[in-house]
Amino acid sequence: MSKQCEICGKTPLKAASISFSHKQNVYRQSPNLQSVKVNVNGTTKRINVCTSCLKAGKVVKAK
Repeated sequence: MSKQCEICGKTPLKAASISFSHKQNVYRQSPNLQSVKVNVNGTTKRINVCTSCLKAGKVVKAK
């Protein structure tokens, strides 16, 4: 499973927390992906969608 939204293509980012001594700890910020059943061309399919796409209504959930 790739950590990528199948609607908008959002992928993980690199970020760094910097301590008082300016030592960097690099880590990944993953998008908030949800596995959702969606109607695609009349068939029900399970895809990974980020929560911002769900909230914006870019995806219609299957019943």
